[in-house]
Amino acid sequence: MGDMQHTLAKAVSCAGVGVHSGVRARLNLRPAPVNTGIVFLRTDVPKGTGTVLAHAETVSDTQLGTTIANEHGVSVAVVEHLLAAIAGLGIDNLIVEIDAQEVPIMDGSSSVFYELMMLAGLKAQGALRRRIRVLEKVEVIDGPKRASLSPVADDSLTMRARIEYTDQTIGVQQMALRLVPGSFARDLAFARTFGFARDVDMLRSMGLARGGSLENAVVIGDEGIMNPEGLRVEDEFIRHKMLDAVGDLMLAGAPIAGAYDAVQPGHAINNKLVRALLANPSAWCWEEAGKPAEAAENIRAAV
Repeated sequence: MGDMQHTLAKAVSCAGVGVHSGVRARLNLRPAPVNTGIVFLRTDVPKGTGTVLAHAETVSDTQLGTTIANEHGVSVAVVEHLLAAIAGLGIDNLIVEIDAQEVPIMDGSSSVFYELMMLAGLKAQGALRRRIRVLEKVEVIDGPKRASLSPVADDSLTMRARIEYTDQTIGVQQMALRLVPGSFARDLAFARTFGFARDVDMLRSMGLARGGSLENAVVIGDEGIMNPEGLRVEDEFIRHKMLDAVGDLMLAGAPIAGAYDAVQPGHAINNKLVRALLANPSAWCWEEAGKPAEAAENIRAAV
């Protein structure tokens, strides 16, 4: 992607249903000026109340998806698959207009978003890309779940994760990946979200999974995979967890140069990890591509 910030070359749109709300939503992805970051704009709420910055500090819920909200109580749910595609493409600045409270699930993966933005094309902008360099290991632990970020020698995000399920359809899966141009599309973008058939009634009674179906999720029943087409790859489950992590780490506010390592990862622990990193000024610094790292406290004081 080079050292410059990037946005989309032109606006693109798509529409679909929210996996939890069952409500149809239309997305309009628009180019944005340098240093905008990723900003969601709810177009179905009163003018002046709909802007929600995609950032770890705006995360309001992590139950079966990552939800962000602003000071007006306006929220956008299930942002992680879209954010993962944005991160995978190396997009720094984007306005995401949406006319409902939940990002459409599409096929349960990031593929549709990724391909849509590829069709629009990317445009280099007149400012250097900023990234967050991890300087010290930061780790969060929550029962059997744990996640950490550690320093790396280069400018990439390297990822390693492991999941362990008693259900034999999933079992134990692990994966390691270095996120470089092209790797997201090749290794993660297609991996779909998944769930258990036995949980559907309970989730729907909680107002969740109302838009879920075999069209947009891998569903595991007593006899194994219920989707007629089966899995896209044998280890689709861990790949989707990695996809989720790419999206959740995007909420740091910039690409991370560091090593992510997780056991039993999920949205809650990913968010705790990013918040723990940002809350520790000695653990990270801002860095402009092509320039030496600047002292974290100097930059933070100016933000």
